[in-house]
Amino acid sequence: MTRIPFPTRLGPARRAALAASRALFGKDLEPSRLAAHHGGIFWRTLAHEGGLMTMRHRLPRPLRDLVLQRAAVTIGCPWCIDFGAMLALREGLTPERILAVPDYASSDLFTAVEKRAMAYADAMTATPPTVTDAQVAELREDLGDAGVVELTFLVALENHRSRINHALGLTSQGFTDAAVCALPSSQPQSQR
Repeated sequence: MTRIPFPTRLGPARRAALAASRALFGKDLEPSRLAAHHGGIFWRTLAHEGGLMTMRHRLPRPLRDLVLQRAAVTIGCPWCIDFGAMLALREGLTPERILAVPDYASSDLFTAVEKRAMAYADAMTATPPTVTDAQVAELREDLGDAGVVELTFLVALENHRSRINHALGLTSQGFTDAAVCALPSSQPQSQR
């Protein structure tokens, strides 16, 4: 249950925007429903997320999905893990790879670049962040400068989303099978 109730009265424009996201994803997106309490945040978040869906990316889709999932798993946001797994599955990431994200460092399901990118996500998500010059230098060789900027942006964005959703008490909405979006029971990779 969310820590604050969903708004019960919405104007026609907000109802229409929520209906559009429902058409895309099959359900109301609970973070958007909660954001509807505050018009400015609601509209800016929808515009921002919509823009991200249509922007040109430098990173391959599987890498983007993996780092987003890794940040959500590290923070422990059940809503983000569930929704992110659904999006990743839609784009072709296998359930086995999604389930291996909590233990990516010891898994043979990921490339060396994917492992470095998820380690970078761990370092960015740590409090305080623990990103090193060496990590960035390796990723620059792997992904180029624009790729590192995009990677950094995506990890920071997922931290933003996950921390908001976690703080507001959002839980899994059942976008994916519970086995695919289960929270890991162990500490984040960087704390093992």
